[in-house]
Amino acid sequence: MSKIQSSKELQHAEVNEIEIQGNEASSPLAIVSDCSIGQGGEWHQLAAQGELALSTNQGVSIADNQNSLRANIAGPSLLEDFILREKITHFDHERIPERIVHARGTGAHGYFELTHSLAQYTSAKILSEVGEVTPLFARFSTVAGGAGSADTPRDARGFAVKFYTQQGNWDLVGNNIPVFFIQDAIKFPDLVHAIKMEPDRGFPQAATAHDTFWDFISLTPESMHMVMWIMSDRTLPRSLSMMEGFGIHSFRLINGAGESTFVKFHWRPKLGLQSTLWDETMKLAGADPDFHRRELFEAISAGHYPEWEFAVQLFTEEQAAQFPFDHLDATKLIPEELVPLLVIGRMVLNRWPDNFFAETEQVAFCPSHLVPGIDFSNDPLLQGRLFSYLDTQLSRLGSPNFHQLPINAPKCPYANHQRDGHMQMSVPSGRVAYEPNSLASDVLSEQPEHGFRSMGMQENGIKVRARSASFADHYSQARQFYLSLSKYEKAHLRSALVFELSKVEHPHIHKAMIAHLRNIEEDLAVRVATGLGIFDLPMAVHPAQLVQNFPISPALQLIGKAANTLQGRAVGVLIADGSDKTIIDAIEKALQEAGATLKIIAMSINHIRLSEGSFVKADGQLAGTPSVLFDAIALVLTHDAAMLLRKESSAIDFVRDAYAHLKTIGVDQGGELMLQHIGIEKDLGVIDISLLENVEHFLTAAKTRQWEREHLVRTLA
Repeated sequence: MSKIQSSKELQHAEVNEIEIQGNEASSPLAIVSDCSIGQGGEWHQLAAQGELALSTNQGVSIADNQNSLRANIAGPSLLEDFILREKITHFDHERIPERIVHARGTGAHGYFELTHSLAQYTSAKILSEVGEVTPLFARFSTVAGGAGSADTPRDARGFAVKFYTQQGNWDLVGNNIPVFFIQDAIKFPDLVHAIKMEPDRGFPQAATAHDTFWDFISLTPESMHMVMWIMSDRTLPRSLSMMEGFGIHSFRLINGAGESTFVKFHWRPKLGLQSTLWDETMKLAGADPDFHRRELFEAISAGHYPEWEFAVQLFTEEQAAQFPFDHLDATKLIPEELVPLLVIGRMVLNRWPDNFFAETEQVAFCPSHLVPGIDFSNDPLLQGRLFSYLDTQLSRLGSPNFHQLPINAPKCPYANHQRDGHMQMSVPSGRVAYEPNSLASDVLSEQPEHGFRSMGMQENGIKVRARSASFADHYSQARQFYLSLSKYEKAHLRSALVFELSKVEHPHIHKAMIAHLRNIEEDLAVRVATGLGIFDLPMAVHPAQLVQNFPISPALQLIGKAANTLQGRAVGVLIADGSDKTIIDAIEKALQEAGATLKIIAMSINHIRLSEGSFVKADGQLAGTPSVLFDAIALVLTHDAAMLLRKESSAIDFVRDAYAHLKTIGVDQGGELMLQHIGIEKDLGVIDISLLENVEHFLTAAKTRQWEREHLVRTLA
């Protein structure tokens, strides 16, 4: 038994009296073979005694592994921080050529159109010239899994956009969640090492439900807000085109007079927000591991182009000083009720890549890619990303010339004196490769008026490894998020925590997490503890700052924010020989008018004879096309077909899963017979479509889930 040591005060000042038990002896770092301390018993003895120093790869002991070096307590990170650079450089080069994080992704080409000018705030043409259409490439990804993992695990989603502007490339590299796990980039390698497959066993893949992740989280109070988000329905998106995107960090907009305004960037999907349910998600991964990329491909191919509104939150330095949190802390968001969103444009994705590897895999995003009129803030997580992403691209793509790849190349003229390097694809001519010079006829000159200029700021203070006291409130926004959710979302979040923590082998981690949850909301902690069979609750963690009760923010909810449309949705219709063609045609016609997709499902693919004698071909064979792939289902069956299918397990699962996943079910007389056999009682989400006038009612109900059914089909925490 041991307690958090005083040497960890900066990281864990608020973690009091959490007892750590049952830790297995293991080697946290490799020691080179010629070191005087080997990996045997002597090493373990020194480690157990606390006498082995955490050090750099050069053997320099590290005084603070929690904070990067900053110009002052609220200032920017410093390039001289060799500990930060060594740690992140090593981390960035751990995997080649696959991305270390965000490896599983897909992307598409499109355009951005500005509809509202921000000319008073920025000189960036892309944000000031209304009507300007800018080509772009967007990539969406999971975070934790490898390139061969599934599309649909519980995970944050990367949301990265490369704008090919007139002034150069601008990369807005964010997530579908507005906050992040950590406040300082120096902790990013630790976070990802904890979240990835455990190194001694190589699993679990693309999952956080394991000991190393929750061990790290339980010792990192700053992560509690992000934990609420990743355990929420936000990390189970129904579609890539039904999730929001966030730039996460505060950036600066700089106008022609050199005046600065803070900005946060948001993407809002035209189709609104929708998620899947956890049981549905797990089955989706087996039914179609490519579910999200296939849906994006099919939507673009059908001309149903995904679209997002682009919005900003604008605020001044003076306004920021009045916030009850620090906007430079990446574990915090600015509620829309405090600073409303201003919609300024839209993004449309209208072209699938010609080659997945050449474009989607080789696209290189860097937060450091900005254009004049946009600048960075002193967010310490952002400051570290400015180094890390470029370093990662050098590792993945093997050359400083990765910008010459077609997917990465600017679409505006560019020229400089950089030469040579691995995989140089251009052939510069002439004898001059420097500036200034008097020998070249085509002189490249600086552009003092229109070129990129950083915001002029005065930084005072003592350089230090520490975090501002304004970063110390780790629970208030986590509490605000949880209390803002609908009752269904709260139940899903609690159940997600129970599921994840039930996979954790070490009981002390359960108790440590419950101790944190008590600071967020007591009922949340009690219900999670009950779900884990823990009835003696540990004392709440002593917070570094008093937990505040922020106002409820309805904008944080997901349920109810789906658009009132069937566009982008799919309905599966189960048929067999003799099925009523009139009903099928009515559903298909209505879906086409609504911009949705109909898929015919049957026991066999070919030669299904309908009621009036015509033959149709199915889109999917029943055993391989479960109802998890659809937003609603219809059962159009004769009496004889229903009697046959009620003995078929795949048919029973098709119906039972749709009901359990709260989907609308349309039935004719044969379909109702199937329900009776399975034991499903009709509710408002089960609609008789043998009456054709009910088809519209069926499709209207299909726009949402039947939430009032949930308490009948599952027990939630």
